[in-house]
Amino acid sequence: MSDDDSRTPALGDPGEPSLILDDQLCFTLYAASRAVTGVYRPLLDAVGLTYPQYLVMLALWQHGVTPVKDLVTALQLDYGTLTPLIKRLETNGLLERRRRPDDERVVEVVLTPDGAALRERILTVPPVIGDAMGLTPEEIQTVQSLLRRLSANVLRHTTGTAPTPSSS
Repeated sequence: MSDDDSRTPALGDPGEPSLILDDQLCFTLYAASRAVTGVYRPLLDAVGLTYPQYLVMLALWQHGVTPVKDLVTALQLDYGTLTPLIKRLETNGLLERRRRPDDERVVEVVLTPDGAALRERILTVPPVIGDAMGLTPEEIQTVQSLLRRLSANVLRHTTGTAPTPSSS
């Protein structure tokens, strides 16, 4: 597509919302997400993780032993999405599920020694992603801040709630 505005059938009246693809923030977010995930894919393939599994591992490396309920909140996933991720990581020997001794209703996720050791191999990933983005650390912080605000606003608009600070 060109930048030529002769493609004006989508424009409509000047007071109407734009229907041009490149004017849609949702498309820009989608394209950026696909591009960044595409950079992650080969890096994570090399260590046997998918991107969603990587997010689970990041949460566990950050917080240690974590109840499944807290992972649901931190990763903004539902149980139906998170449970298969945990099962696959458990099958791969990277984590274990166990019941909390003082309250057996609570299922906790804990890293195995292999899961803890994988952290060292993953340390090369963030710098590669940062280089691929071509943004300064300050620009990355600005983008993260704006996206967190956007997410909280949209969630508040659609559900009447916003994520907790630890998950935003």
